[in-house]
Amino acid sequence: MKRSCLLKICLFALALSLTAPAFGADDLDDGFDAAQQANAEYFDLYLAPGIEQQSLNRALNLPASDRILSGRGSSDELTGNIDALFLRVCSILDMRLYNYKGSIKVCRDFNQLRSIYERLFDKDLSGQKSFYVFSNNSIYISADSFKREILGHEIAHAIISHYFVVLPPVKVQEVLACYVEYQLRKGD
Repeated sequence: MKRSCLLKICLFALALSLTAPAFGADDLDDGFDAAQQANAEYFDLYLAPGIEQQSLNRALNLPASDRILSGRGSSDELTGNIDALFLRVCSILDMRLYNYKGSIKVCRDFNQLRSIYERLFDKDLSGQKSFYVFSNNSIYISADSFKREILGHEIAHAIISHYFVVLPPVKVQEVLACYVEYQLRKGD
């Protein structure tokens, strides 16, 4: 009986991996090879040319209470604030990831974001302000949309994708990510 169950799980995992997009993290040329890079504990941050960390940090507008409660102190650096936001989202979802590392790629504008999305998925972005790609563990967001609620929504997708062994349905993932976004907006 146990062998049959294990076989079903293995077959399900194989089927799931075959339905993933055909590109890998190494195959993707998203234009961020020469980007400015900053490293946080949970994310490597890539900035398109012309984007300044200070302006993103102001746009993120993370409350000091979130930084202090996350154990990140009162530092006002972008990388520390992104780590604090990650921990805040983990707390909202009640899903702790202790060994996580992903990427946040900040596009110069919506057109660059849309172009990357179209190359990856061969379809229109349909007004989304950001998106998460599981296969290369990257969040893509435009500099104009760099707000804690929007970034928190995408961080929630990253956390959900790495927390569960078997991913919940896409609609459930979206409900959870929207709940995080709501909680972050409610803090205003």
